[in-house]
Amino acid sequence: MTLNRSMKSLLAGAAIIGFASPALALDGQDLLAKINASYAAGGGTLSAESIEVDGSDVTMKNVKFSVGAAGTPGETPLTLSELSLQGVSEEEGGAYLIEKVEFPEVDFKEDKTSISVTELYLSGVYIPGDPNAEGLDSIMFYDEAHSGPIDITIDGKSVFSMTEAVATMGLSEDESTMTFEASATGLKADLSTIEDPKAKEAVEALQLTTLDGSLNMSGSWEVESGTIEVDDYSIDFSNVGKLSLAFSMSGYTLDLVKQLQEQARTMQGQPQDEQAQQAAGLAMLGLVQQMTLVNAKIRFEDAGITKRGFDYAGKTQGTDGNQMAQMVKGMVPLLLAQANLGALQNEITAAVNSYVDDPKALTIVAAPASPVAFPMIMGAAMGAPDSIPTLIGLKVTAND
Repeated sequence: MTLNRSMKSLLAGAAIIGFASPALALDGQDLLAKINASYAAGGGTLSAESIEVDGSDVTMKNVKFSVGAAGTPGETPLTLSELSLQGVSEEEGGAYLIEKVEFPEVDFKEDKTSISVTELYLSGVYIPGDPNAEGLDSIMFYDEAHSGPIDITIDGKSVFSMTEAVATMGLSEDESTMTFEASATGLKADLSTIEDPKAKEAVEALQLTTLDGSLNMSGSWEVESGTIEVDDYSIDFSNVGKLSLAFSMSGYTLDLVKQLQEQARTMQGQPQDEQAQQAAGLAMLGLVQQMTLVNAKIRFEDAGITKRGFDYAGKTQGTDGNQMAQMVKGMVPLLLAQANLGALQNEITAAVNSYVDDPKALTIVAAPASPVAFPMIMGAAMGAPDSIPTLIGLKVTAND
C-alpha cells in the first residue's frame, strides 16, 4: 500500500487499541469471503478446511485455489498445506490490510522431474470491503509480490532456474494513479537436453544450449482516464539480444476492466458451449475497441543471434551466411509490395538492409499526432492498409 493508506491503517489501529473492547476479534470467515469476492472478478475461488485466528494473525489450513470458475470441467485446484496471513487489520468499510501473506515452499517431485520454489510471499495486501465500490477501493492489490529461487530439474540436471522475481505496486498521493514494477533476475535455461536431432542441431548452431537473462517491466495506470503506460517491458538474454516493448493506451478504465472480467467469467463458465464462447469473444473484442492508441515502440538490440541465424539458415540451404543475408535483402521488397504499405515500404526496406549489413538494433515506432481509436486502426487495416503509416505515425529504423 502507499504511505497514505499505511498511515490510515496505523491511525485506525491506534484507535482500536485505545477504545475498542477485547471482543472485537478478527473474523477469519469474513476475511476469506471478501478475498473470494475479489477473486471472483477473475473467476478464481479460494477455500480452506479450517481458519485459525491468533490476535492479528490468521492461518488457513488445507487451502485450495482454483483459477477457473467453480465447477469448470478439468479444473484441478492448487492445494496448499496452509496460508499464513500476518498482521491482519480491518479498516473502515469492512476492508482488510494484511502485512504479509506467506506461502509454503514448493517441493514437487514426479517421475524424473523436480520443482523447487522458496521465499514466496505477498506484502501490504489490500482486500476491499466491497468489490463493487468506486475507484481503486474496489480492487485487491499489494505492495510487493516476491519469489525466491526457482529450480526445475530433470534426471537431477537443472533445466530452468531463476534467482528472484519481484513485483511492486503503489498509489499516487491522491490515489488517482497506480504504478507497477516487476523484475526477474538470474533466468537460466539449459537446452542441451533436447533430444530431437534437428532441434538439437539448431540449438547448438545458434549457440543456445544455455540461456542466461533477465526480465523487467515498469509502468503506470491512471484510473479515471484509463490511460495505461508501459514504460519498459523487456527481456534480455546474453549472447542473444534484448527485446523491448513500450506503449501507452487510453480508455482502459476500471469499468472496462470489470466488463472484460465479466466476459472472461462467461467463457470460463461455459467452456464446452462453442456459441457462448464465440459470443463472449466478440463481446470482449467490442469492449477492447473502446480503447485508443497513444504511442508504441518495439525494439530489438542484437547480441550476436542475427549473424548466427544467417549462418545456420545458409548452411541448411547449401550456402553461407553472407549469401543468405543478401537473399533476405532481396526478398523483403517483394513481400512488402504485397502488403500495399505505400511509402513505408521504402523505409522498411532501407532499415532492413542497414540492419542485415550491420546487425545492431531494429526499432518500430508508432507515434500518431493524436490518439487513434482501435476501430479506426482495424478499419484501415482491412480497407486501406496504405493509410496505416500516416494514421499511427509508423516509423521503422535501424541501428539508431
